Amino acid sequence: MIDDISIQYRDTFMDKNLVNPVLIGGLPGIGQVGKLVAEYMIHMLGAEKIGEIHSIYLPPQVIIEENGVARLPRNEIYLYHAKDRHVVFLVGDFQSTSNEGHYLMADAYLDIATELGVKRIYTLGGFGVGHLVNTPRVLGATNREELKSEIEAAGVTFDRDEPGGGIVGAAGLLLGMGGMRGIDAVCLMGETSGYIVDPMSAASVLFVLSNLIAVPVDPTQLNDRAAEMEKVVQGLLENEKMQRDEELSYIG
Repeated sequence: MIDDISIQYRDTFMDKNLVNPVLIGGLPGIGQVGKLVAEYMIHMLGAEKIGEIHSIYLPPQVIIEENGVARLPRNEIYLYHAKDRHVVFLVGDFQSTSNEGHYLMADAYLDIATELGVKRIYTLGGFGVGHLVNTPRVLGATNREELKSEIEAAGVTFDRDEPGGGIVGAAGLLLGMGGMRGIDAVCLMGETSGYIVDPMSAASVLFVLSNLIAVPVDPTQLNDRAAEMEKVVQGLLENEKMQRDEELSYIG
């Protein structure tokens, strides 16, 4: 029987004494912004997979791989050794399917952070605005007032009214629950329509995050995807304008 939450490190991951580690959480969410950023960084940096998380709080299904083999859904932990620090990535297939599971899994993620000596967490996500965005801002939230000036200096916007409904899921809970454990946490949210997988928003978040953690990541491939999406968005915006003009012409 599978445990409620099972965390398994790979046998090759022996030394847990990391140097100045930060944890980056990029689980699925609005516009898949956080997932895009974290998985892109893992790919470009060549981060090493060090563990897996399985849980009954993930959806009751299997994932079919390209070779036709089925596996349980899982979240994964990757590690990258930068010049002056380690970067731990939390990515995966899903977030929890229940309110209780969200809390319990966030608690498990914080157990991992504590075990690895993490003092700061960056959670990544999308901020859905309900319409197409040409130049996405990066909105922020922190679990300590003292962190705001540093985050703002990196180009992050703090708006009292945004996000108005709070931050749902691991991206938000890791801030609140991390604060209770004395772990600094920052959430970076790229503006996105919420309708599409959004590499434009992800590129904006990547730029800010890379500067904040002082780990350079070549943005070329993500920027190329963002440029392609920008053309699509521009076309959609022009279609919307034409439809509005036609409606006004008809009414007049």
